[in-house]
Amino acid sequence: MAPSEVSYRRLDARELGRVAEIDRSEGIDAIYVQREGELDVVDGDFSSPPWDPRGDGEHSVAGVRRALEAWSSAGGVALGAFDGERLVGLAVVVPRLRPGVAQLAFLYVTADRRSHGIGLRLVSELESFATNEGASKMVVSATPSRNTVDFYRGRGYVPAAEPLPELLELEPEDVHMEKTL
Repeated sequence: MAPSEVSYRRLDARELGRVAEIDRSEGIDAIYVQREGELDVVDGDFSSPPWDPRGDGEHSVAGVRRALEAWSSAGGVALGAFDGERLVGLAVVVPRLRPGVAQLAFLYVTADRRSHGIGLRLVSELESFATNEGASKMVVSATPSRNTVDFYRGRGYVPAAEPLPELLELEPEDVHMEKTL
């Protein structure tokens, strides 16, 4: 069965809880470890389960919703991808993290809709938005899975030689990447 047409629109703060509709689970057999702008591959089982629907931690629906609300409060813009009424992708950009620097703060596409161009479209839309808001560079703290990092690399992002200290402190195990817009 072919995927149906996907539509895209901005989400308002009241809709951020819909992130629960996205299945973040993924089988991960390798991750990247970043050392001074270089990436090393580490093989193993690093698979990620769905968000915890009842807990309150970082990988729970409540924890993700808090993070989304914080980015929204910091001027972030959320863009949703919809298959009919179902949210199948969500991305957030903070267009003015620093002067001229935007942050791609969040990007997830639900498991059964990955590799259909949804993530590419979300990133492209948010890069355009950031450029229109005056950003000349986009940074992202990417989950270190090989699929995620390779996705960003395929879109022109490179490992940051000097990650932003505030993002490195928040996500020390992520791969910190950047792209000139």
